[in-house]
Amino acid sequence: MKRPALRRTPGVRAPLLLTVPALLAVAFLMLPLVGILVRTSWGELGAHLTAEATTEALRLSLLVSLWSLGLSLLFGVPLAWLLARVPFPGKAVVRSLVLLPMVLPPTVGGVALLLAFGRRGLLGPWLEDTFGITLPFHTSGAVLAATFVAMPFLIISLEGALGGLRPRYEETAASLGASPVRVFLTVTLPMVAPGLIAGAALTWARALGEFGATITFAGNLPGTTQTLPLQVYLLLQDSPEAATSVSLLLLAIAMAVLIALRGRWTGTPGDHREPAAPRPEEPTGADSALPEPPAPEPPAKPAAQERWSLHADVTGFTRLTLDAAPGTTIAVVGPNGAGKTTLLRALLGLTPRAHARLRLGSTDVTALPPHRRGVAWVPQDGALFPHLSALSNTAYGLRAHGVPRARARREAQGWLDRLGVGHLAHRRPGQLSGGQAQRVALARALAARPRLLLLDEPLAALDQSTRARVRHTLRGHLAEFGGVCLIVTHDPVEAVSLADRVLVLDDGRVLQDEPPAEVTRHPRSPWVARMLGRNAWPGTATAEGLEPVGGGHVVVAEPLPPGTDALAVIAPEAVSVHRERPTGSPRNVWPGTVREITAGGSRLRLLITSPEAPDLIAEITPQAAAELGVADGTAVWTSVKATEVTAVPL
Repeated sequence: MKRPALRRTPGVRAPLLLTVPALLAVAFLMLPLVGILVRTSWGELGAHLTAEATTEALRLSLLVSLWSLGLSLLFGVPLAWLLARVPFPGKAVVRSLVLLPMVLPPTVGGVALLLAFGRRGLLGPWLEDTFGITLPFHTSGAVLAATFVAMPFLIISLEGALGGLRPRYEETAASLGASPVRVFLTVTLPMVAPGLIAGAALTWARALGEFGATITFAGNLPGTTQTLPLQVYLLLQDSPEAATSVSLLLLAIAMAVLIALRGRWTGTPGDHREPAAPRPEEPTGADSALPEPPAPEPPAKPAAQERWSLHADVTGFTRLTLDAAPGTTIAVVGPNGAGKTTLLRALLGLTPRAHARLRLGSTDVTALPPHRRGVAWVPQDGALFPHLSALSNTAYGLRAHGVPRARARREAQGWLDRLGVGHLAHRRPGQLSGGQAQRVALARALAARPRLLLLDEPLAALDQSTRARVRHTLRGHLAEFGGVCLIVTHDPVEAVSLADRVLVLDDGRVLQDEPPAEVTRHPRSPWVARMLGRNAWPGTATAEGLEPVGGGHVVVAEPLPPGTDALAVIAPEAVSVHRERPTGSPRNVWPGTVREITAGGSRLRLLITSPEAPDLIAEITPQAAAELGVADGTAVWTSVKATEVTAVPL
């Protein structure tokens, strides 16, 4: 069978003006390596590499490079974390000091080390008199020189990896009760492992090949400071063939390191996932009726549970005072930028934009760090730890609170079972669909036994059928929850079905804080009214009704005092659509043009623009639309009874 010829993608041919210099650069880099290969005496290679002086230098090089790597990890990892995560004065200067050994001539670095740690240096006499330590012309001096020139490779590589790691993972771990050290060891380091391993490999390879700083600071003493690069320098004078063979050995080690790093240990955190089975998607449509694998019975619920009320005074961008009794669920709604997420982060103690004086029950937790507040949250993306299974993710908060491993895993499995993902306990987040991952994130937060639970759009990633099922399950758990729960949502069904109160925010201020039924009947925000599917026209009250900001006039059956800033709320189903100007009782009649038709369940929603009123949404049946003959661009008349318009003061 003839294989089809490969076609070149149009537009990928490199310009000749760039190709020629690029090829010359490759040749320039390759020729010295080719020179080593050509000039190597292959017949004498074994003898050269097994010579006593060479093996002794190799042993010393390995010893020095490994000690250098250990010191670089000990001091470089904390420094990389500080540079990546902590703002402090002089940060740019510190980063420049880290980069300096990479651009400084090695011999100059050796001179600098000599003037700092030599017998006449700044610290040398003190080290010798106090501890009896003499660094120059000693193996420890070679280690110090190699560490000085090699550690920057680890710091720069790890800082880049930490910079690519979203802080939300660490913040979520802290909200589950993990201390900063535990977060660093169990979340940060595992997630930046590719950058750490790459930096460690480059650091070791650089330390193994160090020459200039070593010979200047530590000398060239056989068996003490004469490493393999220094051995090559000596062999060039007495035995060039042996020097070439040893150079080939160093070249092979360097190439092995680079080949091991290629593609596998480079990139940003989260780019490299282990091979996994195809991601299962959430069932939709008819598939949603398929039964899930049977799950074991969840553990028995505790007979008694502590109760935690909430009092919060929030200042900054978001300003409000919030009080809630134990067991209260509050839905936080508002447009983008209203301060919803800022409120949650203020309660967590994670943002400088707002500060919360927070009391949970009888305990003032304002001064406590996030991991000791007892406030758990589920961010929008779930922030599941990618290196842990669903079961380990769910047990994380329990383990952070000191629950024994076996018991934590049993409780975690029970929470996964309750949320319908118990059969996925062994999978990692990369093997879960978006909806499955969101349910695991919910289970993790609930399992952590928080006093205050913060959910940032927890069901947004679920399809409609799964959302209804999880919403029902979540409602049952929230009914038994002994603390207070805040749910940020854009879904009116979630706000009405899950919450005892709806907190409406706009520009960081509270517009409304009332039960869902009251917010539904009298929304005081245009955004909330539209979220509920209603027309909302802000304006100024008149004797008969309201003058919308966009112009026109609407008559209201129960007008507000003239001059009041108000909102006219009209349900889409209360809007009648006609082809001719209607006669009769409607007091609000406007001409308009159909600009958009969308389907909403069993009804059609028409967007109608008018020169005499703001844009209006009307709902009619498909049969009515056919009888009217409406289409995009059709001229129509709309009418609304005064009794169908609600004026809400703002």
